[in-house]
Amino acid sequence: MVSGNATASVTAQRAAKVTSRDVALERKLRRAMQGEVRFDAFTRGRYATDASIYQIMPMGVVMPENAEDLEAALTIAREEGVPVIARGGGTSQNGQPIGEGLVIDCARHLDRVLDYDPQARTIRVEPGMVLERLNAQLRADGLFFPVEPSTASRCTIGGMTGNNSCGARSIRYGKMVDNVLAVDGWFHHGEAFRYGAMSGDDGGVTGSPDARKLATSLVGLAHAERAEIEARFPQVQRRVGGYNLDALLAPVPNLAHLLVGSEGTLAISRAVTLALSPLPQYRVMGVCHFPSFRAAMETTRHLVELGPVAVELVDRNVLELGADIDIFRRTLAQITRGQPDCLLLVEFAGESMDALRDDLARLDQCMADHGYPDAVVEVIDAGAQKQVWGVREACLNIMMSMKGDGKPVSFIEDCAVPLTHLADYTDRVTAIFEKHGTRGTWYAHASVGCLHVRPILNMKTDDGVRAMRAIAEETFEEVRRFEGSHSGEHGDGISRSEFHEAMFGTRMVRAFEAVKNAFDPQGRLNPGKIVRPLTFDDRDQLRYPPGYAQAAPRETALDWSDHGGMLAAVEMCNNNGTCRKRVGGAMCPSFRVTGSEVHVTRGRANTLRLAMTGQLGEDAFTDPAMKATMDLCVSCKACRHECPTGVDMARMKIEFLSHYHARHGLPLKERLIAWLPRYAPLASRLRGLVNLRDRVAGLATLSEKIAGFSARRSLPVWRKPWAERRAPSSPQDVIGDGRDVVLFGDTFNRYFEPENLAAAARVLARAGYRLHRVAPADRGRPLCCGRTFLAAGQVDEARLEARRTRDALIPFVERGARVIGLEPSCLLTLRDEFHALLPHEATQALSDATFLFEEALAADQEAGVIDLAFADQGGRKAYLHGHCHQKSFEAFGPVETLLRVVPGLKLETIESSCCGMAGAFGYDARTIDSSLAMGELSLFPALREAEPDAVILADGTSCRHQIGDGVAREAIHVARFLDQALNE
Repeated sequence: MVSGNATASVTAQRAAKVTSRDVALERKLRRAMQGEVRFDAFTRGRYATDASIYQIMPMGVVMPENAEDLEAALTIAREEGVPVIARGGGTSQNGQPIGEGLVIDCARHLDRVLDYDPQARTIRVEPGMVLERLNAQLRADGLFFPVEPSTASRCTIGGMTGNNSCGARSIRYGKMVDNVLAVDGWFHHGEAFRYGAMSGDDGGVTGSPDARKLATSLVGLAHAERAEIEARFPQVQRRVGGYNLDALLAPVPNLAHLLVGSEGTLAISRAVTLALSPLPQYRVMGVCHFPSFRAAMETTRHLVELGPVAVELVDRNVLELGADIDIFRRTLAQITRGQPDCLLLVEFAGESMDALRDDLARLDQCMADHGYPDAVVEVIDAGAQKQVWGVREACLNIMMSMKGDGKPVSFIEDCAVPLTHLADYTDRVTAIFEKHGTRGTWYAHASVGCLHVRPILNMKTDDGVRAMRAIAEETFEEVRRFEGSHSGEHGDGISRSEFHEAMFGTRMVRAFEAVKNAFDPQGRLNPGKIVRPLTFDDRDQLRYPPGYAQAAPRETALDWSDHGGMLAAVEMCNNNGTCRKRVGGAMCPSFRVTGSEVHVTRGRANTLRLAMTGQLGEDAFTDPAMKATMDLCVSCKACRHECPTGVDMARMKIEFLSHYHARHGLPLKERLIAWLPRYAPLASRLRGLVNLRDRVAGLATLSEKIAGFSARRSLPVWRKPWAERRAPSSPQDVIGDGRDVVLFGDTFNRYFEPENLAAAARVLARAGYRLHRVAPADRGRPLCCGRTFLAAGQVDEARLEARRTRDALIPFVERGARVIGLEPSCLLTLRDEFHALLPHEATQALSDATFLFEEALAADQEAGVIDLAFADQGGRKAYLHGHCHQKSFEAFGPVETLLRVVPGLKLETIESSCCGMAGAFGYDARTIDSSLAMGELSLFPALREAEPDAVILADGTSCRHQIGDGVAREAIHVARFLDQALNE
């Protein structure tokens, strides 16, 4: 085997290699296009992968601003003889949108609605339109596009068209090919055309005479091969392999249907016309429990006979892994009874709730008839159904959350067989896995016999790759034996194109090649897919090539043993792209404002992985280009919570910055921020002088020039610090009955908003808690969590603060005291980063005893330990914004719970991502525009609509400052509001 360093250097040379041809191509593209043209190694690396096991470095990447840009790119690529690969959301699982040519990112800008006719139920959109965004626009007219893959929050219409996507409800609505009316596109040489149904005056074709001639010849080819098509095309609904020549045998053929599923190998889409469906008024779900996997498979066809919209499988692996993931644990607990081996989610939809309840009754009876009485949990509430679908849609990512080198690998994951053979087929495949010393995870579309399955393999080894080849060949043989399709939803790409000859026969493959030659005679469009395929197990084109190993950093500043090392933590990103969602939750705020792959968790993780393994050149890990990749990460920790595989980019940024600043030095602004807790006592005494920055004209501008603090931002005002009046406590003062608390005074509230700590102390005292004052062992400055040092990558200094704080608090904790804090970013550092700074039993004990203010009060109020009697608010309105770290640690729910105890308070929680201030991020002159743009996503608009007398609540110091700057409204900490409500 090639050594890791040797392989890394070879790969790095490939990434960094720049030829005169590349330079000429880049120059021509820059002159001809308005959109971005990127040929640097870091950008190319981010586009070298999709959600598959493959990685191929492209020549360059372009991001067209408009159709003219795209046409220009195609023309120039043809002139230079360069292959072209069109890319949507990059969520394909078989390597479709990657290759050695020019990658065209259609998702960045090409996302407009071009024509919409709600009466005719049709819409024409650009290829980069994201499905979830499209359906959000259609909802007002009671319509939707019914092909809904689990990646709906980030997959694009162009990508769905290219892959012939299906989704969970295909049993009712069909595949993409059943819902596409027409495709506008360009041939390989840049000539425009439109293909649709071959009827009417234009015969379904617009464009040059050559476009018409091609259409006629392709219909002729299909009819010439009718007998072979009927004999070799699998007779299952979920057949998406090869080219759709069978569609041209229809009485009125539609040439667009040949392009659907062609994976960008025949033409490049300019627009897609879709057929829309009425949005069902009601949906209900029955969660069917089974004692064994085979029992579920045998029963599926009987459930399908009831006429549901969907029947989806969730197997034991997903149930077990999901129970360990915060965002899924509660939902799974609500829908499962006992210990089922697997679940089938059965959905019915229609216009009458009474009829749907009858459907559920029939479902329950059907289950009982087959030996499973009382095995259905009904889910009627729409919100609850959404949560259940969230679990189902995340099945892939839940499975990929497995730690270690062995991962569920995608290459046979969407074979489809007739329902009558489903149980036997799954048994055979399971036996194949066992034969090769592994196991598989099953989920998804039981309704159409298309179960996604991934054997667990270590793709970093030759043995793992050999096992993949053997499993593929043996599984596809079983698929043919059961008259199924080896490609049932996710397309062909690199994974399955090699196996077309065995599935369709030599003659049919020659017909596919004839189609390719007719459209793309020079083979410039996405070569190596569907026909004349790349070898599916060539290790040189896998994400983990021979010799793959970590090259940097040699030693880490943080402890990564919980992941098996930092590289293993980075590799948890499977590229499925959940972080590319634009609405719902908090992830990923920088992507939401830029739409750029560089500024999304996936893009950062890919860049880190390539840099750490030497694939972007020597010292890439601490290169300024790596710094630019991380700059807009606001460390919101949303990915830690919302990424189903648990990618924690905030923690990775700390590690990265520690190495980057060690090499390049720490700028003045970062130094001032990092050491703030150390100089805060002095600054507060000199507050009259320090606060002049925002009072004397010109000083703000000077601070921007010298330190980089934006002159457009006021800085926090230094105040007389909060000081506990009690004498320092002794651990022996702790009684241990649950009422002993230490109020942790963080730096920000202590020196900038001391009224918050004073209010919290009063509320805690009114609730009957005993407050203990803990002084550090050196009796010096107050305790600190180290957050500011972490934000600047100064890990050693943060570790000193962590040890100082832990050692002072742990004697109280060991005797039963709890530590309560107000600032989420500070207090939750004790629950999170302290483990990576000081892995020890004492750290865990402190973590377990640490609570945010509302967490402690809400839990004790619910348990009856305390009884706070708040004054009636008389219908007063309150708007609540959650801090990102509260959401990440499931600590936001208690805030809502506690506030709903206040009588007469009308609470509205703002659905928002990061406010955009994010500590020092919003003060930086380089990032203030991004900061404000994040606030404009949802927070600012919601607060501009707020009633003038409404109270605005936000626990984050940064959040309150951002709200003040963004909408000129005062936001207060919940502790202050509760203190006022108690004293009214």
